[in-house]
Amino acid sequence: MHVVCAIITDAAGRVLAARRPHDKALPGKWEFPGGKVETDEEPIEALEREILEELGCCIRVDAPLPPVEHDYPHGRVVLQPYRATLTAGFPECREHAELRWVAAADIDGLDWAEADVPLLPVLKQGKAAARKKRNR
Repeated sequence: MHVVCAIITDAAGRVLAARRPHDKALPGKWEFPGGKVETDEEPIEALEREILEELGCCIRVDAPLPPVEHDYPHGRVVLQPYRATLTAGFPECREHAELRWVAAADIDGLDWAEADVPLLPVLKQGKAAARKKRNR
């Protein structure tokens, strides 16, 4: 299953986390919002569509991060994450149990879906690098 997700960052440098509903696969786990890439759909188009459908807002897809492959009991997931910026609207909780803006220091405090876990060190390193650059 080919899946895309958005690492949406706000002006304070926090990232948007979405908690999966309890009536779906991986109930209660946190993830970065996104969804499945449909047949004959480009990954960036799929991500923009999923964010509009699930969160009711628009994003600009900025840069890809390294893909993650994970084997769940229900199948193999190939997750393509992208950094993204809100361009219109504000995220609404339409399909998730909860949405939360999370600071890098608090990322480890959530129970993440296994496919999303490899992205967490990348986000924390990126924040540390930005701090280092500001302090120069």
